Amino acid sequence: MVSVGERLSRARVRAFIGRDAQLERFEEALAGSPQAPFAFYVCGPGGIGKSTLLRRLADRARTAGRLLVELDGRFVDRDPADFERAAGPFLDVPGTVLLVDSFEHCQWLESWLWHHFLPRAADDTLVVLGGRRPPQPQWSADPAWSRLLHVTELEPFSEDQARSLLVSADIRPELRDRVLRFAGGNPLALSLAAAAGSEGCGREEIWAPSADVLRTLLSGLIGEVPSAAHRRALEVAAQAHSTSEELLAAVLPEEDAHLLFSWLRDLPFMESTHRGLHPHDAARETLAADLRWRAPNAFEAMRRRLADEYLRLLREAPEERVWTVTDELFYLFREGEALARVRTWSREDEVHDRPLHPDDLDTVLRMAEETEGAASAELVRYWAQRQPQAFSVYRLVATGRIVAFTARLALPAPPDPQDLATDPVVAAAWRHTDDDAPVSPGEHIGISRFSVYPERYQVPSRVIDLSSSRAQAESARARGRAYGFAVYRDAETWAGRVKGTLRDTGARPRVGEHTYGVFCVDWRRTPVEQWLRRFTSATEAVEDPAEGPSPVSRSTFDQAVREALAHWRDAGAFAACALLRTRLAADLEDPAPQLRVLLRRAVDELAADPRGVRAREALTAGYFSGAPTQEAAARRLGLPYGTYRRHLRQGLDLLCEALWQRELHGPPDPSAT
Repeated sequence: MVSVGERLSRARVRAFIGRDAQLERFEEALAGSPQAPFAFYVCGPGGIGKSTLLRRLADRARTAGRLLVELDGRFVDRDPADFERAAGPFLDVPGTVLLVDSFEHCQWLESWLWHHFLPRAADDTLVVLGGRRPPQPQWSADPAWSRLLHVTELEPFSEDQARSLLVSADIRPELRDRVLRFAGGNPLALSLAAAAGSEGCGREEIWAPSADVLRTLLSGLIGEVPSAAHRRALEVAAQAHSTSEELLAAVLPEEDAHLLFSWLRDLPFMESTHRGLHPHDAARETLAADLRWRAPNAFEAMRRRLADEYLRLLREAPEERVWTVTDELFYLFREGEALARVRTWSREDEVHDRPLHPDDLDTVLRMAEETEGAASAELVRYWAQRQPQAFSVYRLVATGRIVAFTARLALPAPPDPQDLATDPVVAAAWRHTDDDAPVSPGEHIGISRFSVYPERYQVPSRVIDLSSSRAQAESARARGRAYGFAVYRDAETWAGRVKGTLRDTGARPRVGEHTYGVFCVDWRRTPVEQWLRRFTSATEAVEDPAEGPSPVSRSTFDQAVREALAHWRDAGAFAACALLRTRLAADLEDPAPQLRVLLRRAVDELAADPRGVRAREALTAGYFSGAPTQEAAARRLGLPYGTYRRHLRQGLDLLCEALWQRELHGPPDPSAT
């Protein structure tokens, strides 16, 4: 009998194309060659085949009899100690091979890995990291690491390799050139085409190089959805960060979750991880956009169901699961304008939090005094003595250095007179409750009293992200919490950021030389579930004092700009694009042609700024020149694909910003100097 694992391995061998140099180098390392690298780093854009290569390397390691530890960066916890526990055999068992896929999602670990973790590896071990971004340059520049580290930036398939893949997939000969003209050497597009088969590649119009191609491919791969229940399961997978059978059972209680999960797992663009199913990033975004367009009400209804389930888990899940649930809850709303104003989603300079230890207090007090003054530092000392459990200390994952601290106080009613006499901010919060809706005995208030990150003080940061997620999780789980308060020194700026989600109490208490703004939500009037709904709107109006509200949010506007560019060479699709429904095109006499002129001129104007010269070239080559693929556009400019993509991303950002200003303020005044 042949095991399932062996059958999968054989199937991967048959389907695997190219990457011979990488496989040979890895085989040398498995064989123990003294000249072979110890660490392999595979990088490249989404869909280029990193995960496929890593799975093939894993098969080779198993065949060689090596112990294999496989981690997925999307599900690596923030604390290096958790990574070390998960990868434990790598430090203890000689010959272990450690593979970390999607490393860009835990890139903050990089310095810690090189400095502290990898040097402690057991004998004869190997490590393979795969991610979208290249490693930090100092590792290749380091004379020691340069001999131990092998970096590969994956390139698209050659034409021969791409054609070989289509031949092995039994794509009919008369269709292969059509597919190649669209997909070029992109492994994801080629693999989807191969999975769709000849029937899915039969219509000529599918292979026009437009933004709808991947969507059409996905439709061909999924085929006729067996039932309405399967359609709802797709809606779950398109929105949830990861989909488990338990999650399906919770949000689709009337359906057979086991059957639906098995069907999802067999879809060719679905990856299985230890937390559930995870669609390929490009496939997820395409699937979500298609479902949102086809059935917007059903899509929003499913998001509400998922949010309700995450809230239930926030209240009932064990403490160690709260962070995961909080992240997945906010992942649902990541495109919302209100959430974008207060969260960074950045993973640079990643930090992790730990409870305050007595040895940390001197560092915390010094930070408080440097940023907020001696009076505030004394209040930190006061609350650290009264409620040490309320404090979190944040350390850089890479170095362990303390960079920030926060304090989230829980204060029962009636208030302690000593607290009122000592802390003007806490006193202001209690006064607001008395004036607004008094807190009854047995209830309490929560107040995010301190958030001190000297290097990024009072601006959106990962520290504020993590602290606010913790506060929101606590609010969802707490019993008897009447109010939640947040405190910011830059009150006017934060009033704009939290507008619609927190209410400005108007209180401006003074501590030492500084005044602070106090913002709140009454959880009795606005239950957590209702409050979180404020983050779900993708069409929240953005208002400019002079011009009034824009009919779309910034995120929706940016998406419309990208859609218009993607449909540039398809006149019919361009004439129906969402950008024609914005204020930008409202006063145009002949909207579609004039909008084309406006877009082309806006791209050309980017070159007026030195930063925009390369960006303009990338946009022109990618959308206006007739290049069938982005790889072809990169070749026209004589640039490596990764460099071209970087210029293209910058160009899109600059173009969207310029057009957004015109959306808010109208065309520039030609008489202005």
